[in-house]
Amino acid sequence: MASKTNPFTFLQQVRTEVAKVTWPTRRETMISTVMVFVMVAFAATFLFVADQAIGYAVGAVMSAGR
Repeated sequence: MASKTNPFTFLQQVRTEVAKVTWPTRRETMISTVMVFVMVAFAATFLFVADQAIGYAVGAVMSAGR
């Protein structure tokens, strides 16, 4: 079992670790955000087209049995 840590010591350790973090710049954040939106649009378009194609194929198979 882990030993208990003094809350003051814990907060000092947290501050030390947060100081080590390399935060992204505003430009990097904006580029990443735009990339996410582009990929979401691409995935949505692909899935829409695939869904329509599968729906058409299933409809063709079902109507061929009439």
